[in-house]
This record gives sequence, C-alpha cells and structure tokens, in this order.
Amino acid sequence: MNTPPVCNYEGSDYQTSFWEKGGRAYEDAVEEKALQRLLPASGKLMLELGAGAGRNTSRYKNYEKIVLLDYSRTQLEQARARLGDCERYVYVAADVYHLPFVSGLFDGATMIRTLHHMADARLALQQVADVLQSKAVFILEFANKHNLKAIVRYVLHQQSWNPNSPEPVEFAALNFDFHPQTVSSWLKSLGFLVEQTLTVSHFRMAFMKKLIPLKMLVWMDSMAQLTSDWWQLTPSVFLRNRLRTEKENAAAGTFFRCPKCGAALNDTPPLLKCSCGQSYPVQDGIYDFRLEK
Repeated sequence: MNTPPVCNYEGSDYQTSFWEKGGRAYEDAVEEKALQRLLPASGKLMLELGAGAGRNTSRYKNYEKIVLLDYSRTQLEQARARLGDCERYVYVAADVYHLPFVSGLFDGATMIRTLHHMADARLALQQVADVLQSKAVFILEFANKHNLKAIVRYVLHQQSWNPNSPEPVEFAALNFDFHPQTVSSWLKSLGFLVEQTLTVSHFRMAFMKKLIPLKMLVWMDSMAQLTSDWWQLTPSVFLRNRLRTEKENAAAGTFFRCPKCGAALNDTPPLLKCSCGQSYPVQDGIYDFRLEK
C-alpha cells in the first residue's frame, strides 16, 4: 500500500531511557497539568494514539474504556505489563494512516508526542476525524517550530530554516516541528473547532531544571500555560478540539474494520478474518493490524 513512512519504536527502551532516566520529570509533570485542564469530565471510549508504553494512559481516569494504539508491539507489551489485563484497556498495534476502527466509534481521542513523527500529518489527522463521533473531544499535542529558541537561533543565523514559515520542518529523520497556524488550519479543514490552547514546557532548559526545584518549576509552567491565547512560543503546544462535523455514530456491536479494504470485522480472537482475504492475529492480548509496506 502507498503509505507515508512510519516511525517504529519496536524494541526501544524509550520509556526507561527517555522518561525515567533521561531527566524528563519536569516535562512529564507539566504535560500532566495540561491534560488535567483539557480532559472532559467524563467519556465512554477513548482512542490513545501513539500510546507507547502507557505513560499517560492512567491519566484518562474519566473514560470508561481506552484503546491504546501504537505501531510498535513491544511498546504495547510494556504498556500491558504496566497497566495489566482488564476490560478497560484494549491494545492495538496499527498504522495511524490506516486506523482499524469503524467510522464514528470514539467520543474522545488523544495524540501526545506523536504528530511530530508524521510525514503526512494532515492525513493522520484526517484518519482521526473519521473514527471520532460528532462532538467528540480530541486533545492534540504538537512540536512547535515557532518557539522562542528557534526564533533566536534564526535571527542569529545559527539555523537555516525559518521558524515563521508555515511548512513543517524535518530536523531529524521522521521528526517534524509544525507552525501553530498550519496545525490550526488543518484541524479547521477537517471539521474541528479549537476550543482551548495551552503552551507547555516554557522552561525546558537544562540550567533551569538544575537550579529550580521541580515543584516550583512545574507551578511556574502551570501558571504560564494560561498565557496561551497571547502567544505560542513554547516547544510544545496542546490543543483541545471538538469535532463539529455532523455524522452517524458507529452501529451498535461494530468496532474493528479491515485497514486494507475498510470492511467491518468480527472480533474473533485469536484471528480476525476479512472477506478480502486479509487476516489479523491477536497474540498475548494485543491486536495486530499492521500491514506489509
């Protein structure tokens, strides 16, 4: 299938090396603060896109059921080891560009630290819009190219790309920064209304994390998040979006669809078979919908 390249964390110890041992306690804490402000008071079924090892999953307490989706099976295995097996969690290995869910299924979704790996970010967001119900809440985080550090570096001729230009910049392989206005325009074109914006990680500087106690730094960032309507100059921006498109909810009893042909699938572990001839295994509690490139 003709698919943009996918960033694959298969076999990675990202959760341990980056979050637990990488000095990222500040970033993790301020992202939690942002989610607390943006998450709705209640919900039934959430899709967590780019769930990884489940770092944020336990923060979605107000949703009755959560589908953790990631392209890497090993990341989902780590999430399953962290969260355990229960009916509240569904583990799905799949490609964001070919989501294996029927249209209009979810009343909520999050995509945190994931869009920056999308070579075709608008196409990924289009897939998200399709599987959401009308009026569903979608919380999106993206890496902001129009951040203060990038602006200063550009003015001092220390970087070649322009942080003010609308196109994404690929600063490393499958790692993209986006302009806030560009992301907003994509969301609007797909039927989303941006309800709230939060700028996050205002103090993502090694010397500040070293000099200022964590609790104080998190409090400072939490207060600074409230200035988001004035400017978006931080490396990370969170958006709470609501899908305005009027559409029918998924039919009762439907859930999965074949990412190859789009036909609805019966949930029949250990193997889901489609009339098109494609089949999808379920092993150790993880549904695998990844298609051969």
